Amino acid sequence: MRKIERQIEVIEQLDQFIRLGETGTPDQLAEKLEISKTSLFQIIIAMKQLNASIVFDIKLQSYVFEKSTNFRYGFYTRRLYGEEVLEVSSNGTQSIIASVDFKYPSLRIV
Repeated sequence: MRKIERQIEVIEQLDQFIRLGETGTPDQLAEKLEISKTSLFQIIIAMKQLNASIVFDIKLQSYVFEKSTNFRYGFYTRRLYGEEVLEVSSNGTQSIIASVDFKYPSLRIV
């Protein structure tokens, strides 16, 4: 589990460095993030696959976002309303079941 946490931490740090315009070259950035250059490129590829518009600006000597980009990762809670119920299965997983009030009143979204 620690490996995943570290990867998320690196992505968050990379996102912050990009927003501040302080990444520097790939070598400098890998050093700041305390990862190898190969790992850096793998993380950038993964972020691009998640629609981050990351490019390297030669003039600035820094990675930048071409388009306005927001990064948010994690699990978020919300208050349940009406007939929504939280269903917990025997294996510990949870899902929200919501009764929907329209043409098909017995329809449940799982």
